[in-house]
Amino acid sequence: MINPLQIRSAVRALNNGGVIAYPTEGVWGLGCDPFDARAVNRLLQLKHRDMAKGLILVAADLAQFVPYLCALSPEQRTQLEATWPGPQTWLIPHQNSLPAWVTGGKAKVALRVSAHPMVSALCRSYGRPIISTSANPSGRPAASTALQVRRYFGDKLDYVLQGKLGGGSGPTPIRDLVTGHWLRGG
Repeated sequence: MINPLQIRSAVRALNNGGVIAYPTEGVWGLGCDPFDARAVNRLLQLKHRDMAKGLILVAADLAQFVPYLCALSPEQRTQLEATWPGPQTWLIPHQNSLPAWVTGGKAKVALRVSAHPMVSALCRSYGRPIISTSANPSGRPAASTALQVRRYFGDKLDYVLQGKLGGGSGPTPIRDLVTGHWLRGG
């Protein structure tokens, strides 16, 4: 069940440049405002993650990604729509519409429209996509419980949105929309 008060608290943390944790389809995620360089840098430091790897953006619906989809063919959009909302992350060309701290300086960005009700409610309430990366320090297993999130990060997070995972079996698969190549899973 989604608690509107918790969603508002998480959105408040995001609006204040915070880093939050939340349940996703298969693992706990960390998120922040993708356009807040300080928040993204802090998230990367918490994870001990190199910015060059790039990050995933998650949204409530396809409409939140419209600014990043203008270069896609109708066939590519149809392919996205066939898997979203759902636990499929797609790597797409972003036409320099996103900052390098999100894309890792690469020409493509990873996007997902989540089917998890809490992630959808969070992004809908926030009004735009947020960063979504697994809640773990690099090299460690992704957190599968809120307790594990707290063990990894202690009081360094600004908010932990309580809830259950969506029943997936780990991080979402990532596939390149242009080449069809699987980067993870598949």
